[in-house]
Amino acid sequence: MDAAQPSFAHPSFAATGDGQRIAYERTEGGHPVLLVHGFATTGALTWEATGWVRALAEDGRGAIVVDLRGHGQSSGPHDGGAYSPTILAGDLLAVLDTEGLEQVDVIGYSMGSYAALALAQTAPQRVRRLVVGGIGTEEQFARWGVDVVRSALLQPGDTWADVADSPIGPLLASLRQAPGLDREALAACVTGMAAHPLDLSSPVPTLLVVGEADPVTQGRDEAAQKLGAELVVIPKRNHVTTLSARAFKQAALPFLERASTS
Repeated sequence: MDAAQPSFAHPSFAATGDGQRIAYERTEGGHPVLLVHGFATTGALTWEATGWVRALAEDGRGAIVVDLRGHGQSSGPHDGGAYSPTILAGDLLAVLDTEGLEQVDVIGYSMGSYAALALAQTAPQRVRRLVVGGIGTEEQFARWGVDVVRSALLQPGDTWADVADSPIGPLLASLRQAPGLDREALAACVTGMAAHPLDLSSPVPTLLVVGEADPVTQGRDEAAQKLGAELVVIPKRNHVTTLSARAFKQAALPFLERASTS
């Protein structure tokens, strides 16, 4: 991670069953919220730099900010078989177990929403309420084409076509904002995640938040119906700008306002 980018100053690590180390940071405050970032970014860049950790603190709540495997300061296996929503959910469980947390509220964004949903599906007793953002009914890596995404990741430098005109614009924008990521690990992540169709179901109370101008969230109404979720659409926001929108926080934090049981 580039020194100019937000990062964990003193990360903690959780060990996974397959020998990976998952970096995370826990901030002070009661009833911590597990925050799960998307593809080609980091926990700090996604949640600290956009004001989410501060907003939770102002609400009297702590945060558990995770770097998913293949990202940030976590282990980054180069085997596509080391990645799937269920595997990422297992990593999140390892973090919760390390911190001794029986149940938490969870917020995920983009690919992090897939991991958060898998966590709720595989261990519903560990998730009290769930907020997911930046997803629709389509798995984006498969939609864009796995080979296209891998090629964009593995080419040297950052001399891509204009981000705004690229069908994989959100991906390229993330890479530009978070230099220093392990591109071989990210390519493996693409391969693994694309091989597992998104399961749009949730056994816990769920809120879906999307940007009005976000093409990644195609099928948002159907997605909300499948999730049994309330849908909040933020006007004029795209995949990148939805995350930092005040309206996202104003929707999510009241949804989580009841004290967690952990």
